[in-house]
Amino acid sequence: MKYRIEHDSLGEVKVPGSKYWGAQTERSRNNFKIGPESTMPGEIIKAFGYVKKAAAIANFELGVLSEEKKELIVNVCEEIIEGKLDDQFPLVIWQTGSGTHTNMNVNEVIVNRAHVKNGGKLTDKIKILHPNDDVNKSQSSNDTFPTAMHIAAYKSAEEITIPGMLKLRDILASKSDEYMHIVKVGRTHLMDAVPLTLGQEISGYVRQIDNGIRAIRSALVMISELALGGTAVGTGLNTPEGYSELAARKIAELTGFPFVSASNKFESLAANDAMVELSGALKRSAVSLMKIANDVRLLSSGPRSGIHEIIIPENEPGSSIMPGKANPSQAEALAMVCSQVIGNDVAVTIGGSNGNLELNVFKPLVAVNVLQSARLLGDACSSFSENCISGIKPDYDSIKTHLDNNLMLVTALNPYIGYDKSARIARKAYTEKITLRDAAIKLGLVTGEQFDKWIAPEKMAGLSVKRKSD
Repeated sequence: MKYRIEHDSLGEVKVPGSKYWGAQTERSRNNFKIGPESTMPGEIIKAFGYVKKAAAIANFELGVLSEEKKELIVNVCEEIIEGKLDDQFPLVIWQTGSGTHTNMNVNEVIVNRAHVKNGGKLTDKIKILHPNDDVNKSQSSNDTFPTAMHIAAYKSAEEITIPGMLKLRDILASKSDEYMHIVKVGRTHLMDAVPLTLGQEISGYVRQIDNGIRAIRSALVMISELALGGTAVGTGLNTPEGYSELAARKIAELTGFPFVSASNKFESLAANDAMVELSGALKRSAVSLMKIANDVRLLSSGPRSGIHEIIIPENEPGSSIMPGKANPSQAEALAMVCSQVIGNDVAVTIGGSNGNLELNVFKPLVAVNVLQSARLLGDACSSFSENCISGIKPDYDSIKTHLDNNLMLVTALNPYIGYDKSARIARKAYTEKITLRDAAIKLGLVTGEQFDKWIAPEKMAGLSVKRKSD
């Protein structure tokens, strides 16, 4: 490979000749060879494109950057945002905890790409832009990286997580309405309980997802606050007056999201509490979705030796040895995603709690885990919706069999004969393997007419009309 010589404050560095990055990027690339597949997420790089573009525009409007330099920076930032320079960002997550190396990687790429676009050569000693004095003007890694974190997290939640969850929520809501009349056995402690309808059961899942979305959107309020303008420690050193607010407004205009300048830059640099809150909201949703996935697995178990009250789509063969077997693979995938998100939140919690004095230096760790959680949840919800929930159907025969055999229907007799006598009926029916009706009549506690009048599964489930037949 051909190399060129680049310089930074420590001296000369050999850099691959065709690459746009410079000396500081190359030093990091050589010093942090950690993990084969752990480069900084593209969402962060694209967010940096917005940060550098907005900063250049604000600096120009405030009179500290020339129009020519502003245009050069803006043009390269647009290429970064469009993903045209993705191969120019080789650095791994596991670097300096402030994200300084990635910030400088972006600065250097903008300088060298702008120089080439302007007719220069990568080997030129003097470039039309300077990575620190021009591209990084009015900025520090300490305020640009957390700003990029927030932009990337907000966009991921709004464009991937919430749409995926809404898709699942809406399909479940339609299933709940469709199956609201189907009375089935309720179960508590995994044991038979009083009846409810399949639609009522599913409505609980809908509410869980609604609550998860509410929590995520609530967390995004703090994510919308940007650290840009705090520079090194939060004092705003080396920024022109009005820069923080103007740069935040420019980012809001460029992204279409309601970003604002953080009211206290000391907090936004020294802590990652907003990201911790968002991670917690994502974990909350993962906990809910894990419950939903596991319920689907239980309710579809069988087909002959399990509960099998719902039939799920058979998407692929379920075994390499057992012919005809099909598995709840989409529910399993969702459950694994939820496990990963819950684990990610542990890493974010540890990272967020380790801010020292004026800077938290776990920013790359926090950013990567939140972004992975946001994407995984959104993608998994979409897959679960399309490949499982949309195709769910009730197994009416299983539902009726389980309901007819449910000893807990005896609960409806409590108001008439009391708990103890009702328990005797249930115990006799269970031990002698007879129906509740026969047991009640044998014990002489109720007549057949009374039993038929008082035990009505539809009424027990809160329905005012009788259950529809298959």
